[in-house]
Amino acid sequence: MISDQVGGDDEASVPSAQQAVRLGQDQKSGRDGSAGLDGLDGSAGRESRGTSVRPTTWVAPGRHSRLAKPTGWRTGQAPAPAAGWRWPLGRIITAAMTLVGAVLVAAIAASSIALGGLDSARDRVVNVLDPAALHGSLLYSALLDQETGLRGYLLSAQQPFLQPYTSGVGDEQAQLQTLRPLLAGFPGARADLATAVRRASHWRSAYAVPAIAQVSATGRPLTGGDVATGKAEFDAVRAPLAAFQRAIAVRRRTATAQLRSASDELEAIAIASAVALLIVLVGLGLGLRLAATRPLARLAADAREVADGDFEHEVDPSGPREVHTLAVDVDRMRQRVLRELSAVLAANVALETRAHELERSNSELEQFAYVASHDLQEPLRKVASFCQLLQRRYVGQLDARADQYIEFAVDGAKRMQALIDDLLAFSRVGRFDRELMLVSCANALSQARVNLAAEIRSTGAVIESAPLPSVRAEFTLLTSVFQNLIGNAIKFRSDQPPVVRISVTRQDDGFWLFSVADNGIGIEREYAERIFVIFQRLHSRSDYEGTGIGLAMSRKIIEHYGGLIWLDSAYQGGANFCFTLPVAPAEDEEPST
Repeated sequence: MISDQVGGDDEASVPSAQQAVRLGQDQKSGRDGSAGLDGLDGSAGRESRGTSVRPTTWVAPGRHSRLAKPTGWRTGQAPAPAAGWRWPLGRIITAAMTLVGAVLVAAIAASSIALGGLDSARDRVVNVLDPAALHGSLLYSALLDQETGLRGYLLSAQQPFLQPYTSGVGDEQAQLQTLRPLLAGFPGARADLATAVRRASHWRSAYAVPAIAQVSATGRPLTGGDVATGKAEFDAVRAPLAAFQRAIAVRRRTATAQLRSASDELEAIAIASAVALLIVLVGLGLGLRLAATRPLARLAADAREVADGDFEHEVDPSGPREVHTLAVDVDRMRQRVLRELSAVLAANVALETRAHELERSNSELEQFAYVASHDLQEPLRKVASFCQLLQRRYVGQLDARADQYIEFAVDGAKRMQALIDDLLAFSRVGRFDRELMLVSCANALSQARVNLAAEIRSTGAVIESAPLPSVRAEFTLLTSVFQNLIGNAIKFRSDQPPVVRISVTRQDDGFWLFSVADNGIGIEREYAERIFVIFQRLHSRSDYEGTGIGLAMSRKIIEHYGGLIWLDSAYQGGANFCFTLPVAPAEDEEPST
């Protein structure tokens, strides 16, 4: 057995993979005059069927022929490289996402600060300085209205001209109420405004009110000198008010510049954040490619090399821990496949050795068959012929013992000749791979009945047959099966005339099941297998003649066609032999008579 020759991984009994592959290459190229089992004589394959041994030559294709003994041949597995220092892929992704989040947080924080500065500058311009400048201008207009209305009233002494003065005083108070809260953060402008308001109040109390009272009392306009005096006192109000407006204008220009600077800063931060985020993303992409994608691609390429048959190609572990571990596992699998393949190749060497031995045995068997059919048959025929001549010529002329001896010699020569003929027929079964034809089982049965016509007539045997199908076989061999089974039924008959019933049914597994039943003496259950062994007899030769080869030949024929034959030990009232034959491919034959 192969297991006796291949003892696991022991180098003393298992040849190396290189030796096994070299032998496989020699088989493939036809060295030593052999092309593997496919090139053996047909008898080798037939002998393997008979002994349930089916040697086949397995040759590793392609790059398998470069196999070498793997690392860890003795120990079973190579130790995995240490991977404790490697980051898992999940940690790498987490670190990458953390870095991206940090960049985003920094960008958001910087943008928030810049946006806060921009909002503060815009608020100062829009909600403080612009309203202060506007209300300062309105305050100045209110004071001018007072001065213009007073001068017109004093020069004309008419009451309608005093209306701008009266409304200007009210407008002044309204603008002052709005301006003072806006100037809380501008002490200089607030001081200029206070000076202007104080001087305006002094102008009204020191000049405007007395002048109005005088005109109202006299009803006459004032002279030009008095009006010029009032104008000079009002010019003292103009100076601080102009200083206030200039201060507000300077503050506004400064705030506007800050607003523009904050806007530019925010834009620069947005651009810088976008560029930084892009750089981080590109860096992370390249890092992930180097850390994960490239090791995966390298592992896939190594796996394809191994899958294509290059089992010597080592898988290089690299990359994150998961990829590294996967690569180590793949390399272990490669080493295991390499060991098992080496064992298979070693078994192939053993099978090849057995094939050569089987070929030699078949060759010797063919030589024996040739000798038996030619060299042995001729002297045997001469012995049998001369013994028969002695028997015919000297019968009755010698004593009874001499006649008995001559009869023994003639009988022995006849039995020897029959035995050789049966052995030759047995050895020829399946030796020649003839093309199988569609054979009618009914015709084969008819021919068997013709061959057994004398026995059938002498015993009064009855052969009953159901419609039989057609199968792919050789007509002569199929006829031999029916002839052997019917002949045994007639030979081992009981006291009643032999009745042989042949039936057939089609099974679901694609086989025909044949049954050949008789009413003979039957066969005990314990002999159900022994009867199919060549030369095995259950009765003495004096009781029943024959060589003991018929059932063995029938089994060899049936198994040669892919079927089985057995004795139905449950059958009562005789013997029932069952055998199967495959249904003809591409044919859906109905049983035919």
